[in-house]
Amino acid sequence: MSADDDARRLQAADPTGWFEKLYAEADAGTASVPWDIAHPQPHLVEWATGLDGTGQRALVVGCGYGRDSEFLASLGFEVTAFDISPTAVAAVQARHPESSVSYVVADLLNPPAEWHHAFDLVVENMTVQALPVDLHAQAIERVAWLTGSKLLVLAVAREEGSDVDGPPWPLTPSEITAFQTDGLTAVKVSRDEARWTAEFLRQLTMN
Repeated sequence: MSADDDARRLQAADPTGWFEKLYAEADAGTASVPWDIAHPQPHLVEWATGLDGTGQRALVVGCGYGRDSEFLASLGFEVTAFDISPTAVAAVQARHPESSVSYVVADLLNPPAEWHHAFDLVVENMTVQALPVDLHAQAIERVAWLTGSKLLVLAVAREEGSDVDGPPWPLTPSEITAFQTDGLTAVKVSRDEARWTAEFLRQLTMN
């Protein structure tokens, strides 16, 4: 059975709790995590070319085994990274025992109140698409709620109205547009090789 098959099997039994079950089975050696890849997301690396995060706070949504979190830390960001799976957080802490990243257990759909608009950069890399479609709107709203200044969304793309047997459930153009909420405005949206790279900024108002 492939890693993708493992994910689909567990998600079918538990639409939101399947992440912990998958990481727990991977920890026991009975399943594989499809996104357990050593290098950071290439689209993130390309987007961040020349970026200096010194003095800025970054948040990684659904951090998994920490590939993107460690990359952002290498750019100078003070990084907080969270996952809903306690097993995933324990595993990433074990993989990176000397890391400067703060890895914590948290739920995107119910994040800590103190995280509201608390981060200069939020990176949402394919976490919303790992949730069932009927949870996308709530998850998108929560991602925007976390963003203090800049949001980067990376996702697989699909057309409006197209059927998909997830996970994942790739994001449609209207779902990408939906990140323009809570004061966020799209500054650059591109679709390359069936993937979205979308950058949003918060429009600050002057009192």
